[in-house]
Amino acid sequence: MPSKTTDARPRQTGAGATPRPDSVPPLPVAEIGMGGVLSRMAREYLKPHWRTAVIALLASFVVAGATGAVPVLIKFALDNIVGTDAWMLLLVSAGAIAATSVQAIATYISRINMAKIGQHIVAAVQKRMFTQIMHADLAWVSNTHSGRFISGFLYDANRVRDTITTSVIDFGQNLLTVFALVGAMFWLNWKLALMGAAVIPVVGLVVRQLGRRTRKAAKLNMEGSGDLTAVISEALKGIRVVKAYDQETTESARASRTIDRVRYNAMKAIKARSMASPITGMLSGFGVAAVIYFGGRSVQTGFLSIGDLGGFLSAMLLAYEPLKKLANTQTLMHEGVAAAARIFPILDIEPSIKAPEDAKPLHVKDGAIRFENVHFHYGDGTPALNGVDIEVPKGHTVALVGPSGAGKSTILNLVPRFYDPTSGRVLIDGQDVRDVTLSSLRAASSLVTQDPFLFDDTIRANIAYGSPGATDAEIEEAARNAAAHEFIAALPKGYDTLVGEAGFKLSGGQRQRIAIARAMLKNAAILLLDEATSSLDTASEIQVQNALSRLMEGRTTLVIAHRLSTIKHANTICVIDEGRVVERGSHAELVAHGGLYAELSRSQFIEEPDAAPEGASQAAVAGE
Repeated sequence: MPSKTTDARPRQTGAGATPRPDSVPPLPVAEIGMGGVLSRMAREYLKPHWRTAVIALLASFVVAGATGAVPVLIKFALDNIVGTDAWMLLLVSAGAIAATSVQAIATYISRINMAKIGQHIVAAVQKRMFTQIMHADLAWVSNTHSGRFISGFLYDANRVRDTITTSVIDFGQNLLTVFALVGAMFWLNWKLALMGAAVIPVVGLVVRQLGRRTRKAAKLNMEGSGDLTAVISEALKGIRVVKAYDQETTESARASRTIDRVRYNAMKAIKARSMASPITGMLSGFGVAAVIYFGGRSVQTGFLSIGDLGGFLSAMLLAYEPLKKLANTQTLMHEGVAAAARIFPILDIEPSIKAPEDAKPLHVKDGAIRFENVHFHYGDGTPALNGVDIEVPKGHTVALVGPSGAGKSTILNLVPRFYDPTSGRVLIDGQDVRDVTLSSLRAASSLVTQDPFLFDDTIRANIAYGSPGATDAEIEEAARNAAAHEFIAALPKGYDTLVGEAGFKLSGGQRQRIAIARAMLKNAAILLLDEATSSLDTASEIQVQNALSRLMEGRTTLVIAHRLSTIKHANTICVIDEGRVVERGSHAELVAHGGLYAELSRSQFIEEPDAAPEGASQAAVAGE
């Protein structure tokens, strides 16, 4: 929701300070077990690639079978060393070459195919996350630090991929290999096999406990990674403020604390994960020792041949290696479960701002706007608007003025349905905005804000944003009408000049005129102005005001005004205070009334004795 204290800006907490990224609560975390994660990921992301997965699984069966054949070959080799059957030794040697070659080829096929699936999974998750965020409610996105989303894209999505590929290949292949080798052990000697396999249940219990510890530590580590991304992102965006206030040391210390927290939690996860393989190896040692002793005694007494013992020991030693990998894989899978628990709330978010199934396109005839008894409450129930009634007839300009936090931006944000009123209606040409499609509603209006956002692209692309079919001539005409063509043409690459991140290569006035050109090119019937000139210098303000005057011609305009000198010629001025329209009328009427507007007017004209020129006075200025 928009902020109570600053309209559409983030709400403040505590002693009036916005929470820092390292203290922002994480995104919601889904409570879901490993089985649920694997089932959902397999159903939603693995199923489309089932043919590739089948090839990988078949290759895993081949790997397991080839590995299981090795101890059998060793048994035949040892049994024929003492004898004179040279052909048998030759056949066994050839069989060993064939088994290891097949194993190597099948392993390559298996891993390449699962890597292919893994990359598809990451791309699919990231695409869906981005789409969900783009279609999510503005309030939900605004209340979540961008660092949390970036961490989800770059870290959590890859962890989920690793869980799928690891569970299908590493876990599946190692499990199949263990089964094949244990089967070979039982075929060679079932009594010794029981001794060797006795450690497997114990290993399973240990791995289960380590997995829980890994999942908990991984969850904390991922939250810390999100915090670190947020810290870095905020520091880079605010680098000028950091330097201006000599806070480099403070920001470095804040980043260091976050990095240390990430390092600490990462080490906890690594320790838990690293314990799995050594513990498995140590427990395996007891099984090997028992087999050596009892198997050796059986050879000495003639109950077992050298080949049987050698083949059995080979099978046992070969089985313990994938068993250790299984233990390690289990802990890695728990990390993936923790990552999925952070991603699923994003993938499952359902926007509340959406059109009904039977919604029809908005039919714009005049572009007239009407607010009928509109109330709006924040998520915590705090009222922001209380019975607002405003009418903006076709081609008229209605200005909203009032103190900060009065609810002006909230009123403006209700028109394109960035938010919905708690009660009451917002109508465009008599149609409730909640009953029409969002695309047609937002196509009917253009928005120009105090700090216009430009994408890191060319000037041409930024002007054409929202009008992808525009020709170069139309783009240039819009730039001329916005008083932007002259400075654009003077640039080395003209309209093909890259503006940089958020348009930092351009001045504030230049960015604003490009934003106005973008609105002109869209040519919507409704114009929404939110402090469009309040942050500009005098020279830039005059140019932008003149451009706004041309943009407003013939359009229904709702404008948030900060400098009252710029909206004296608005058709109607509505004074907003504590979520209500407390005064309305023309500039002269409101000054004569002697109320809040007159008080604001007196204070501003005392502070700003040099009013804007008459030619610019008809431009509306978007501001608090």
